[in-house]
Amino acid sequence: MLETRQPIFRVQQHVSCSIDLFNDGSHPERAPDALLAAAGTVGEIVNVGQHVESGTPVYMVEFPGMMIVGCLEEELASAGSHNLKPG
Repeated sequence: MLETRQPIFRVQQHVSCSIDLFNDGSHPERAPDALLAAAGTVGEIVNVGQHVESGTPVYMVEFPGMMIVGCLEEELASAGSHNLKPG
C-alpha cells in the first residue's frame, strides 16, 4: 500500500492556478479541452480528498462563476489573504 501524502492546502483557503486548467473530459458541463480556469485565477478550496491508488491529495476548487474543478497540488499556489467570494 502506498503512503498517503498530507495535503498542503486546506478547506476555505484561497489558491490560484499555477497553470491554465483545461477540461480533460471529466467536467460534464464543459466541452472537452475547454479552458476551465486560466493561470492566475483565484478560487477557494471547498473539499480535500485523496486519490485512492496513489494517495495523492486532490482539491475541489471553486472558481468564479461557481465552476468547481478537481486540482492537484502542482496545479495550485497559495493566493494569500484574498477576500474573493466564489460564484
